[in-house]
Amino acid sequence: MKSEAFQIGQVPAVLYGEPAEHGYIFLHGQMGCKEEAQAFARILCPRGFQVLSIDLPDHGAHQGHGETLTPWSAIPDIQAALRWSSLRWKTVSLRANSIGAYFAMLAFPVPARALLVSPILDMEQLILTMMGWAGVTEEQLKQHGKLSTDFGQTLSWEYLCWVREHPVMEWSCPVHILYGSEDHLTPRRTVEAYARRRGAQLSVLDGGAHWFHTPEQLAALQQWEVLWSLPPEPV
Repeated sequence: MKSEAFQIGQVPAVLYGEPAEHGYIFLHGQMGCKEEAQAFARILCPRGFQVLSIDLPDHGAHQGHGETLTPWSAIPDIQAALRWSSLRWKTVSLRANSIGAYFAMLAFPVPARALLVSPILDMEQLILTMMGWAGVTEEQLKQHGKLSTDFGQTLSWEYLCWVREHPVMEWSCPVHILYGSEDHLTPRRTVEAYARRRGAQLSVLDGGAHWFHTPEQLAALQQWEVLWSLPPEPV
């Protein structure tokens, strides 16, 4: 499979596949990198697509320049990738993981199709949940600005305020969600409510966690991608 590493402005990117009229932008989650798209590209590229993947701020090759994994840092990078893709493809679809899906819902007007794995669908609620885990009140967070936690996340008053002031996009495209029943970051009621509200197709993997990583989970992920990555054939 053909692949090409390059830069979109200052954003490290990799493009998989031969020239095509249609493509997917792939967005990784926290602690991920652009090369995670390779497995997805192996499915899509033989079917007439290209796959473009970028390193989000402070990840992969996009480190060492003071970047942070925040929406205000990530959105311009995603929009740059979207502009690049829109000049080359007739349709731009989305495949995104976890917080990458949340950033995409802030940056993408409407993709042709969206495949979301363990998506963060309510960032405000997730931050409030993490504050509960840490025993931190809003007043304490506002007073300190930032607080470290013993579970590895930094709570930020600026981040919480930004999230409240910037709602995600209202998409009308086909949306497909793969969700693990043991996901501890997004409650099942949240993903089910989103699916009802948006008319999204929800697939639940029993026993799956937020991070799909076991051989069984990765096999289920691949089957789901094969099933939903292409529009249905016309009757």
